[in-house]
Amino acid sequence: MAFEKIKELLARNKFMSIAIFLLWIKTYFIYKIGFKIPTENVLQEFLLLINPLSSAVLLIGFCLFFKGKFKSIAIILLSLIGSVILYGNLVYYRFFADFLTWPVLFQTSNAKDLQGSAFELMSLFDLIIFADFFILLIILVKNKLPQIEPHRFDKVRVFSLALLIFLVNLAIAQIERPQLLTRAFDREMLVKNIGMVNYHIYDGFIQSKAKTQRVFASSSDIVEVRNYTMSNFKKPDSDLYGIAQDKNIILISMESIQSFVINNQVDGEEITPFLNSLINDSYYFENFYHQTSQGKTSDSEFIIANSLFGKNSGAVFFTHSGNEYEALPEILKKEGYYTSVMHANNKSFWNRDLMYEAFGYDYFFDIDSYEVTEENSVGWGLKDADFFEQSIAHLKLQPEPFYTKFITLTNHFPFELYEEDQLINELETNSRTLNQYVTTVRYMDHAIEVFFERLKAEGLYENSIFVLYGDHYGISDYHNRAMSQFLEKDEITPFDSVQLQRVPMYIHIPGHRNHETLQTVAGQIDVRPTILHLLGIENRNKIQFGTDLLSPYRNSYVVLRDGSFVTDTHVFTKDKCYLKSTGEEVDITDCEPFSQKAKLDLYYSDKVIYGDLLRFDLEE
Repeated sequence: MAFEKIKELLARNKFMSIAIFLLWIKTYFIYKIGFKIPTENVLQEFLLLINPLSSAVLLIGFCLFFKGKFKSIAIILLSLIGSVILYGNLVYYRFFADFLTWPVLFQTSNAKDLQGSAFELMSLFDLIIFADFFILLIILVKNKLPQIEPHRFDKVRVFSLALLIFLVNLAIAQIERPQLLTRAFDREMLVKNIGMVNYHIYDGFIQSKAKTQRVFASSSDIVEVRNYTMSNFKKPDSDLYGIAQDKNIILISMESIQSFVINNQVDGEEITPFLNSLINDSYYFENFYHQTSQGKTSDSEFIIANSLFGKNSGAVFFTHSGNEYEALPEILKKEGYYTSVMHANNKSFWNRDLMYEAFGYDYFFDIDSYEVTEENSVGWGLKDADFFEQSIAHLKLQPEPFYTKFITLTNHFPFELYEEDQLINELETNSRTLNQYVTTVRYMDHAIEVFFERLKAEGLYENSIFVLYGDHYGISDYHNRAMSQFLEKDEITPFDSVQLQRVPMYIHIPGHRNHETLQTVAGQIDVRPTILHLLGIENRNKIQFGTDLLSPYRNSYVVLRDGSFVTDTHVFTKDKCYLKSTGEEVDITDCEPFSQKAKLDLYYSDKVIYGDLLRFDLEE
């Protein structure tokens, strides 16, 4: 009986039914063509096909709150809203290989700086995504559909239908992927199984739930977290502990660089000749991974300063700038260091003006500290060579010892470069992004080399230690076809995708002779404890989730923000386990020894951030 009523409802409301059908089918094809969401079996393909239906019924069903001609107009507008949701995610996905979250949508202060990058990701062919909007408009104008007055229970019936379809969808999805809704960090899996709109509704629920955690947090929580981190503490190498005491610390955050460019060539020319040579005179970490998520550069800053993980969605720099932190700059300030950041960008971008204050920096040399012209700018702003050159004067005015972080800009999507600055040929693949990427990496490498030479000439080199690291990936999974061509692989597997998250990491100590290339598996979360030990600063009692990179006692291990993890022997990602040496898939049980630690690391770190637990230290 109920089915007959639904059938009769859809038959009476033909215009609404057409809109639901078009949005449903369009979404499925965008999943396949735009997002290229993979499926491994018939059941997964079926889920991908049916999951947009409940969303379409739910969204278009709101037209029943209108009467007469306004109902038809509402149908068209609701269909347009569905298209905008899809397109917004598609443009975002093209660069980040990820889906939008509510925190990202509220990061509006970055919008004006992102416009150029967004336009680069758009195409005229994208207009086809809005085809159903135009089809509905034509039907409305040409056919003059009769105005059907809704029955009393139409609203209840259409939303019951949406709920029924969703529950059936969810039940099948739980069979295919048990505990699906506990995996909020895996956004592709959620979209694949429950649909785009339903994912956004669920994400809103998760974000609101996270907001309440601070209210219910207590001082006992921080004791629990501290006990956990202290149990994972590793003693430093006694020969290296304090070796850099009272020296200046210079951090260079290398924008978007990944390790695949190191010791690689284009047309016989090295992509990174200076960084290649620096390996021989530094501690270099071949298995060092970025651990960022949607916060990108700001995530890497947060991780390195606090030895905490960033958020799985959005950026801590936006959502938790009011928290209390015991960040590296604040710790070093107490040890007599002058602390600063040099970055020729707007101080409000990524909310840095507020977050740097929370971290305890003495000064932020932002865009107003530099002379920026059209001639010395490209892409996102001041070219790296000019940035480093102008920064020398700022460095010389700082009291010593100082801790200063430099954030480069030129090697940023869309990887634009003037011809006179192009020191290497572009690649020849099907991806313009990857083709240009190698040229901006090469330029950044040159700029860093000149910076080192200038520091030597100014007498600032010998009494400094240098930490250089990649902040996050530059080439997303969206460009896997081109990447496989460049790396001469048949395809980029999930195992390869994890390995491509490796970024260069150097600790360069002038005058120190015992340099080596280390194979230990590590990540950005390990940088803070490493720096503190090099400076001879005890930090056993501090809450931190990393361990000293140079400690002979550390576990060779890293967990990424999406729950993937890597050890000396295995790589775990997307619920699959691989041998690290060959990339061969093995039984999932082979990865289980580190699985619980990975979950606990992320759980306790999130507990610190969401509960603002470090505030309880101040209250003691």
